[in-house]
Amino acid sequence: MKIFNIIWVVLFVTFAGLQYNDPDPYLWMPIYLYCAWFCYLAAKKEFYPIGYATGIIIFTGYAIYKIFDNNGLIDWFKFHHAESLVQTMKAEKPWIEEVREFFGLLICVAVLAINWIYAIRENKKVPVKKRRR
Repeated sequence: MKIFNIIWVVLFVTFAGLQYNDPDPYLWMPIYLYCAWFCYLAAKKEFYPIGYATGIIIFTGYAIYKIFDNNGLIDWFKFHHAESLVQTMKAEKPWIEEVREFFGLLICVAVLAINWIYAIRENKKVPVKKRRR
């Protein structure tokens, strides 16, 4: 898990850095840095299930919004026939940005969920001290 999290720290910091020219970097930089921070802590074997749950709930809610948003995931499938997302972002194709953001949120949710599941499993392995009577 340490290598998994180190890789994701690097990726999330890179994703955050690439947001500098995005129309809304004030939103996406914190999202990616939030995930990078929790991956960094998990790499150090520090697990914060409430942090994972908070991120998962917020990012899932935002991803659901992106599904139904104008130029969102449904529009991309319905009106643009799942056009390739690996092309240059243009003003006349705003759905590309919206769908990329949706998948970015899914990546965040997946990584946080993996760490949360791992944290729960690790917590079960730790023996509980019995109280003296």
